[in-house]
Amino acid sequence: MRRFAIILAASLFCPAATVVSAQSLDDLNIQIHGYATQGFLYTTRMNIFYANSSDGSPAWTEAVVNLTAQPSARLRVGVQGRYQLLGTSGNAIVLDWANVDFAASDRWGIRFGKVKTPWGLFNETQDIDPSYMWALLPQSVYDITTRSADLTHLGGVLYGSESLGAKAGKLSYRIWGGEELIPKDDGQFADLIDDGEAPQNAMTYVTFGGALHWLTPVRGLMLGASDGKMNRTTVDLDGGGTDYFAPWNNLSYFGKYEKNKIMLAAEWNRQAATGFLNLPGEAPSPQPDDPRGWYAMATYKVTPRFTAGVYDSQAVDRQAPLGIDRYTKDWTVAARYDINEFLYLKAEEHFIEGTSLSFEAANNTAFKPSSQLTALKIGVSF
Repeated sequence: MRRFAIILAASLFCPAATVVSAQSLDDLNIQIHGYATQGFLYTTRMNIFYANSSDGSPAWTEAVVNLTAQPSARLRVGVQGRYQLLGTSGNAIVLDWANVDFAASDRWGIRFGKVKTPWGLFNETQDIDPSYMWALLPQSVYDITTRSADLTHLGGVLYGSESLGAKAGKLSYRIWGGEELIPKDDGQFADLIDDGEAPQNAMTYVTFGGALHWLTPVRGLMLGASDGKMNRTTVDLDGGGTDYFAPWNNLSYFGKYEKNKIMLAAEWNRQAATGFLNLPGEAPSPQPDDPRGWYAMATYKVTPRFTAGVYDSQAVDRQAPLGIDRYTKDWTVAARYDINEFLYLKAEEHFIEGTSLSFEAANNTAFKPSSQLTALKIGVSF
């Protein structure tokens, strides 16, 4: 991964450096943007996101910087780095994305490198905290502990749009393919890590898929769907074991409606997979997995600086045993206040039942069937 980043960075910016002899920096339209946030998590009864949140935890820090250059109207190159600390995970600087983007026309364009994977409604923007009001996106679909893995792949995206006429709206598409890499400390390996069977290597697999967004004739209404395919892969574990993953899908249906001060959105997602856990001295153990998540949200812009919102986010694993580990239900009320164009505050109260998502026992006590989560965040953008 480090070697790829070095090669890609060179390929991105060496051509730009060559062009400087013929163009000024102003001609290249170089821009630097970013943000930094500091959060606070407090839960009753359970810990969440690897943090000691039952005692109140400030271990939720993020800083992002991106650099883009546009040598011509159709060509753009860019790179984004991130520092993130979430509980005991992260605490490192990573390469979020780095790509070259060529837009030949409205009908088609292509970007390649380490590119964002355009599945679902929010995946392409979930790394841009200032762009949405929520401190936490609905965790039933956008689990923050696996965001780095879900965000990008190494490969390319073909994109474009086509007008369907005044009575039919507009259709935009994304088609992607390449290799996805999931770090060995990613949230989806949390149970294995806790059991002393941590992955020895990152998980890699071939992925491809597509997404359609229909801008309907109803002003402000967009409907869409995406489906990603992933091939089989394996991960070697500490102690000599192996985790096998069969091919699986990432399927989403979503919609969004915006009018005046109101925004409504909803999404349904399924990522079913069949696997086997093979540990030394034990028979292979089937690991069926059929998580289905959905959410419905609404926001209202009370004033130009103050926005309020609510969402219901639910997830259930159809293959998990009955009990509170099978599901999570999360009712959330939220508010955002923009102090000025650079500084903002976010506050949320989550009313949670079930423990299927990113929970661990607090102070070595048994799980409780319900908990509340208070999430606070202050951010600055530039």
